[in-house]
Amino acid sequence: MKEDFLHYVWKFQKFSAVNLKTNQGEHLKILKTGQPNQNAGPDFLLGELLIDHRKWVGQIEIHLKSSDWIAHGHEEDLAYDNVILHVVWEHDLEIKRKDGSEIPVLELNQRVDPGSLQNYQKLFSTLQKWINCEDDLPNMEPFLIQNWLERLYIERLEAKAESLMKRLEKSKFNWEAVLFEQLCKNFGMKLNGEAFLSLAESIPYNLIQKLRNNATDLESLLMGQTGLLEKDIDDPYYVKLQVTYAYIKVKYPYLNKAGIRPKFFRLRPVNFPTIRISQLCQLWSSRPHFFAEIIDKWKLSEFYILFEAKANSYWDTHYNFGKKSKEFEKKLTTNFIDNLIVNTVLPLKFCYARFQGKDISEEIIALAQTIKAERNTIISKYSKLFPFENSTLVSQGLLQLHSNYCKLNNCINCAIGNKIIGRAN
Repeated sequence: MKEDFLHYVWKFQKFSAVNLKTNQGEHLKILKTGQPNQNAGPDFLLGELLIDHRKWVGQIEIHLKSSDWIAHGHEEDLAYDNVILHVVWEHDLEIKRKDGSEIPVLELNQRVDPGSLQNYQKLFSTLQKWINCEDDLPNMEPFLIQNWLERLYIERLEAKAESLMKRLEKSKFNWEAVLFEQLCKNFGMKLNGEAFLSLAESIPYNLIQKLRNNATDLESLLMGQTGLLEKDIDDPYYVKLQVTYAYIKVKYPYLNKAGIRPKFFRLRPVNFPTIRISQLCQLWSSRPHFFAEIIDKWKLSEFYILFEAKANSYWDTHYNFGKKSKEFEKKLTTNFIDNLIVNTVLPLKFCYARFQGKDISEEIIALAQTIKAERNTIISKYSKLFPFENSTLVSQGLLQLHSNYCKLNNCINCAIGNKIIGRAN
């Protein structure tokens, strides 16, 4: 057994409370279990108890054995002097505060439903499987799964909002600048995301704004910053970008090139950095009030219009500088725009609303339900276990489920895991 099982038992009161007494024989009534503590210190904060009809307010600590208090060094930590109850599976040692008073103990090994313990042990005995609940998930109530995935999607957005707030603080809350950074990162996709973010970070945003009205100048800046203009290539368009970038470097000598070079290897030609950079520049130059437009729109069809863009006409017959290819207009595809909405637009809208003290969760969920789910190995594996709707809401929720719960064996804090452990045998 792991300690997190006792956390689950205590948090959800999954034990018999009939004739509840401490180890000293005092009558015990639980008024509030307290708030789970995610930081250092006791496990639950601000619990409320009645011990022999006297009210206590303080912290709750949980261990498998009472002696773990000593093993973990809590006797030396003043933060644990306010513990009002020590919840344990097995009481094997009396624990005292620094003033000599004994900390009341609640022993649970005779109070927990054997079925819950059996379900818990069964759940964690399937480590050879992809996820612990692989056998149980196909029979889980669809309503429970749907509600949990909605919550997980919001949880995922909350984590992204925290990351965005750090970038906003760094930019002195320039929302357009952060939008440009996030677009850069997501135009780079999985393979070149960090390289493109490094590109955005290498250029002061005021320079991006100065060149915004001229897509070719902006393209020369971004191509030059990534090191794509360092060769000698006999190509008029390439030379034009080279000359423009050289002029920009003279005028703004403080520019330092991006720290990470983009990759071409294993990419489809339409995803080459050259194409994506040109598309980004054309898009950015065509939308002088891009952030305001993003915040204002809520229909998927509106975003498809907003993100209409194609690379410079030079790239109609090129994927690389100086190498002609079959003519093909390099427009942003619907699937690529979906990716930009999911990874740039929705997190930024969510973050902006929180910044203003607003809750737009319902609107975000409604929009996410209209976008097709992304395709990857994780989503494919879940699809073999249970049917779900083809939407970004579900696929993003599943990605959050896998990374923060399934992958970490964090079943105790998962609604699905809770249901499995608590069900009757």
